[in-house]
Amino acid sequence: MIKLLDNYMRIGYGYDVHRLIKGRPLILGGVKIPFDKGLLGHSDADVLTHAICDALLGASALGDIGQHFPDTDPAYKNIISTTILEQTYQLISSQGYEIINIDATIIAEAPKISPYRESMREILSDILFISLNQINIKATTTEGLGYLGKGEGIAATCVVLLSKTLQ
Repeated sequence: MIKLLDNYMRIGYGYDVHRLIKGRPLILGGVKIPFDKGLLGHSDADVLTHAICDALLGASALGDIGQHFPDTDPAYKNIISTTILEQTYQLISSQGYEIINIDATIIAEAPKISPYRESMREILSDILFISLNQINIKATTTEGLGYLGKGEGIAATCVVLLSKTLQ
């Protein structure tokens, strides 16, 4: 029975962090958020989407986002992270995995995330072919502590549960 469950249900965890800088748009969960800074990265640096990708890849034992979309490859320069998510979904689907649920947390002092949360959920659920009740997005601060607390960056964490399609 344990072997069956091991092959049937998988948990994955993802984490990403990027520095905030002036002159870049702030994209989180595929949503452009009005803010005076954006995230620095090879792609659009959408930490939420990157954390979800890493969690999906980890749960399906397919490595990590850097392995599939390396920042040393010019083909991925300025790529939209929702495109990376679409390709990640194709990878896990090709291995027979389906998403049971996603639980993600954005860690940022500013901006406030709550006005954009539902738009993020809608965009991500459409890309991943899941219903809104299968994806949760939370936000928190670090109460002014550390580089995130000083507003120098934004981070995101994610946990996913996948099931293997039985054949």
